[in-house]
Amino acid sequence: MQLTVFGATGGTGRLVVEQALDTGHDVRAVVRTPAKLPLQHRNLQIIKADVFDPEALKPTLAGADAVISALGAVGRKDTGQVCANGVRSILAAMESTGVHRIAAISAQPVLRSGAGEPLWFRMTVTPVIRAIYRNTYADLERMEALLADSAAEWTVLRPPYLTDKPGTGRYRTAFEANVSGSSLTRADLATALLTVLTDPGTIRHAIGVGAA
Repeated sequence: MQLTVFGATGGTGRLVVEQALDTGHDVRAVVRTPAKLPLQHRNLQIIKADVFDPEALKPTLAGADAVISALGAVGRKDTGQVCANGVRSILAAMESTGVHRIAAISAQPVLRSGAGEPLWFRMTVTPVIRAIYRNTYADLERMEALLADSAAEWTVLRPPYLTDKPGTGRYRTAFEANVSGSSLTRADLATALLTVLTDPGTIRHAIGVGAA
């Protein structure tokens, strides 16, 4: 596929780019600072663009088969709505260029029902995490709402705490529910993002993903 990846300089985004290239995809990595993505590959195009400007994003989407958003806040106090505002621009550019498929990273605590989590975790750990990272989850909730209200063929993945450990190639998923467990490797999340793109059964679903 021809993939356009946003947030490509982040911890998960870079792994998405690397794995996509390793599996034969053509990748356009859209970044604010190209120097932060020191990768070279014959099938990689690194494009500098403002993710908040839909007009600037149109050339990055021309001819694309799918989009991956690995956008994320820079810290728990970040109130910039990076994910919501970025995805808003991406969706506008997708509509203009005729691209329909998008997969995006959200987070486990965004699911307010806590479905799939042990009751003790839902009653103790989740409220604390939501309080500490309230700006981050508010941003992701708005992002998910924008996707749900769009005509795009979207899939959202909701992982737990992410680690930089080596990927295992194995993970569990749950539709409209969380997967119990405290962490997931970024590499396995990257694999899951690429996998859902080719699975039409995941379209317009929010999916919990966790370690196997």
